[in-house]
Amino acid sequence: MGRLVSLNVGGAEPNPAKDSGMTTGIGKRPVDHPLTVRRPGPKTTGLHSGVVGDFIGDTKHHGGDDQAVYAYSLEDYAWWSAELGRELAPGLFGENLTTEGLDLYNALIGERWQVGDEVLLETTFGRIPCSTFQHRMAEPRWIKRFAAANRTGAYLRIVREGTITPGARIEVVSRPAHDLTIAEAFDIYMHNPQHLSRLLVAEALPPQLRTDIEKRLADTPS
Repeated sequence: MGRLVSLNVGGAEPNPAKDSGMTTGIGKRPVDHPLTVRRPGPKTTGLHSGVVGDFIGDTKHHGGDDQAVYAYSLEDYAWWSAELGRELAPGLFGENLTTEGLDLYNALIGERWQVGDEVLLETTFGRIPCSTFQHRMAEPRWIKRFAAANRTGAYLRIVREGTITPGARIEVVSRPAHDLTIAEAFDIYMHNPQHLSRLLVAEALPPQLRTDIEKRLADTPS
């Protein structure tokens, strides 16, 4: 059993990591009131974030039904705090849900979380770091360091819509039959393409990602 220690949303802000005029919602801040989550629809043409009131600037790479909500754990924040030698506040990584008591590092792709009394979420994949994240952290080689650590947090799709309240309990209510974790899947995808076929055991993979993996496998000489 876990707990939602911080519920975070971001508004539109200038994005200094991208071309002039681009905006970002990575600057997430905790709220002290309930928020509605609903399926946002397709990545580029839908409502983008699954959390009402949350902004996503780069709609090509973020948001949509398979990245509707992003979660990061206090436990992984503590690991990074020790690595970086500084305190890291909830929301810094741009997550909507800061969790406590859930092992996100060993979470399986396709496991389902009951959040409070209404909302049901399903893990889909880890977070691939980008230049906006790099700029926000102001750490040397941050993209490579974050990717190498495999502490990616979890993207989630919304299985059942509803309202989430800060402090809500989070319970893993089902896990798939396979043993493919988010950390292992991310490591394979980013660093060990010779094992890409392993990822296809996870039915909950985002369809676009599955298509990309299948294409990469088809293009690989036998």
